[in-house]
Formats: sequence, structure tokens, C-alpha cells
Amino acid sequence: MSLNPPPYPVGRNLLAGKTVLVTAAAGTGIGYAVAKRAAEEGATLMISDFHERRLGEAADRIAEETGTRPALQLCDVTSEDAVQALREAAEKELGQVDVLINNAGLGGTADVVDMTDQEWDNVLNVTLTSVMRMTRAFLPAMYARQSGAIVNNASVLGWRAQEGQSHYAAAKAGVMAFTRCSAIEAAKQGVRINAVAPSIAMHAFLAKVTTDELLAELSSREAFGRPAEVWEVANVMLFLASDLASYMTGEVLSVSSQRA
Repeated sequence: MSLNPPPYPVGRNLLAGKTVLVTAAAGTGIGYAVAKRAAEEGATLMISDFHERRLGEAADRIAEETGTRPALQLCDVTSEDAVQALREAAEKELGQVDVLINNAGLGGTADVVDMTDQEWDNVLNVTLTSVMRMTRAFLPAMYARQSGAIVNNASVLGWRAQEGQSHYAAAKAGVMAFTRCSAIEAAKQGVRINAVAPSIAMHAFLAKVTTDELLAELSSREAFGRPAEVWEVANVMLFLASDLASYMTGEVLSVSSQRA
């Protein structure tokens, strides 16, 4: 049985008065959804991505759909210089970054016996090391203000096994561990760090790179018999970013109806 998604949410000003920076926000995935939802929840927004054309198109779509065009900055999150340039641009455009959403990630499929060092390194660099690099860049200013929230995008594959995904699963398990440990450090400075762990969220790019058979199989494992909408994942990220989650830190929330 497949249940239909609920209606698209109405904004409730969860992030009114806050500034939000989202990485990997171009395209049709979770990053774009959380950026759009942040704008709908009253945030002043900056979006970043590696793809210049798609980043501009994302900013245009957000402006058209919400009435407010976000600031934007190109960034390769695997480059320390680019991350520092993003930090400087965000502070110039936003004044300060109240909420950082680390969404960048790189997938792929390879069995261990066939995996190259380059494939392993690329996935870990984009998916795990970038989270550390971005967090390291933005924490000092949050510490100085004794406030701020960071939300990382992990995956249920950090807990569960799937063949061909050892590099991606290892990286996402690393995001979970990094979230927990960095959150304990940051709590003393009034900063919260949490993560979400989606299972399958449907968007155009996923449909393009995944076979219909695999999508059907993964969807069949979900209790609702369907993938999540990307904005359903974004809703949980915005909850963690908001003051409603003021006593939550170091948590990894599964956004999934998948059976164990």
C-alpha cells in the first residue's frame, strides 16, 4: 500500500529573524528544499553550491516562489580556501550566520573489491570532511556570540547495510559521529549541532541516476509505501534549526519510515 504525501506545509515563522546558510542548495534535492522552506519560515537566506548555473537557477526559483531572492556564493566544500571565502561572503551578506545547514554529499556505487582509492577519497571528502571543514569555519563566530545551530545531513546508511555503498555509508556514519562529538564541545559555548538521517527522498536527480527497479524496492521497504518528499526531510532540519529544538544537541533524527 502506498499512501499519498501530506499537503505542502504553510510557513509558521519558525526562523523569523534568523540568518541561514545552506550548502549544496542547487538542483532539486534536499538542499534546495530546505533553502526554500527556510525562506518560507522567515529566514534571511544565503545558498551555496559548486554548480554556478544551477545555483543561479535555484536562487531565481526561490525568489519566484517565496518573493525573496537569497544571496548566493559559489563554493567547492572540498577546498579550505573556498570555504573561507564562503564564510567571508556570508558574514558580509548576512551580518552573521545563525544557522548552518551542511547538506553537501557525494554518492556512487562500487563494490569494495572494485573500489579505487580515488572513489573512496572523493566520497569521504565531499560527504564527511566537508562537514568538518564547514563546521570548523563557522563555529568561532557562533562561539563568540554564544549562540547558533548547525544541522548536518546524514543518512540511514550510517546505520544500515546496503551493498555497493561502503564508502557512502562510512562517510555518513562519520557525519553521525562527528555530529555527536562536536555537539558536546559546542554545547559549552551555547551552540547546538544535530543531524537528520533520511532514507529515500524522491527528486528529479535521484530518479535520473537510480533504476526504477531499485526505487521501487527501496520504496516498498517504507512503512508508508512511498519515498519521502524532499520537503518532508527539510521540515525536520528546520525544526532542529529552530528554537523549538532548544534542548536538543548531538542528536541524529531518522527521517524515515523504513523497517529495520
